[in-house]
Amino acid sequence: MRNQQTTQNADVSKIDYGIILSVFLLAIISVLTIYSTTVLQTDGGIGTTIMQLVWYGIGIIAAAIVMHFDSEQLWKVAPIAYGAGILLLFLVLIFYDRNTYALQGAKSWFRFGGVTFQPSEVVKVALIIMLARAITEHNMQIDDRTEKTDMNLLLKIAMWSAPPLLLVILQNDLGTTLVFLAIIIGMTFLSGVSWKILLPVFGTIGALGTLLIYLVVYNRDVLLNFGFQNYQFARIDSWLDPFGDSTGDAYQLAQSMKAIGSGKLFGKGLGVSEVYVPVRVSDMIFSTIGENFGFIGGCFLIFIYFLLIYQMIRICFDTKNEFYAYMATGVIMMILFHVLENIGMTIGLLPITGIPLPFISQGGSALLGNMLGIGLVMSMRYHYRSYMFSDEDEHFGI
Repeated sequence: MRNQQTTQNADVSKIDYGIILSVFLLAIISVLTIYSTTVLQTDGGIGTTIMQLVWYGIGIIAAAIVMHFDSEQLWKVAPIAYGAGILLLFLVLIFYDRNTYALQGAKSWFRFGGVTFQPSEVVKVALIIMLARAITEHNMQIDDRTEKTDMNLLLKIAMWSAPPLLLVILQNDLGTTLVFLAIIIGMTFLSGVSWKILLPVFGTIGALGTLLIYLVVYNRDVLLNFGFQNYQFARIDSWLDPFGDSTGDAYQLAQSMKAIGSGKLFGKGLGVSEVYVPVRVSDMIFSTIGENFGFIGGCFLIFIYFLLIYQMIRICFDTKNEFYAYMATGVIMMILFHVLENIGMTIGLLPITGIPLPFISQGGSALLGNMLGIGLVMSMRYHYRSYMFSDEDEHFGI
């Protein structure tokens, strides 16, 4: 009996309560903000708030399950999760929700009765695990790194990244495409590929980006011929001049900036809303935080995100596990890009892309994907063992 109790105490001590506290605080902010937006501000029903709590419950269960997977099990499940993810991304192109497509123009949602689900949110995690395995496996097989071996690694990363990235592009979901790219770029930087190769590659990407900006500003007909849509240009125009057409395409951004600015330093209080902002409960939820809790409230939220990411980075250094480090990098890039893009677009620093605010915005798919990522990172601490690893097993932490 004493041995069983000792084992249970040891298991509890391996749980990272700092990460749990950060996510718990984000959950409180999420529920309060959604309640403020849907019940107190618009006199709507409490159903959206309850559904967010339900999805948090599902996410906690999912994170706990993933946390109990050790590195060997995650290594084995990586190709299965990746294959299932590719299948989901392919099926959603066929069985996408027609109503959502009519409103948003994206073929990225399934509908099951009154519930919608976006598979790309969970496929991000599957891609992270698969890329972590591919990079670790490559590094285990290489004794001396050369430009040739680094090029082979880049080709492997591209090979595993291309199918899900292409399928998301076909869904016409720009925001999710950018998140996938952020994950891939972050993990590539950490993979150890020589800067002699990375600089020309990303230099070329930068040059293409510069050309794209030039064409957007001066010659959009070329981009229209390549499949770009007028609504995408409208988003850029509204970003560059949000108050130039504040009653048209720039209306959402202009209203968001007004709402956040009106909150001033300490905000107007929970449930107080004097500025209407479209899609406020999901993509533009930071405007509610800014109006209700002001600059101080917004800074407190950003501090919690900083604390969460810091704890993830610290776990990487504590466990010294290559396979886990790559997975943690992917999760960090996923969450960090979401935070920067969402907050940036609500205050006018970045174009609007329809990316939710992690752990805060209403929506089960995104919350489930983020909680799966949290489960991966917590698995690092949970399965960490203090004895010295052998050279061969050090990549896996076994």
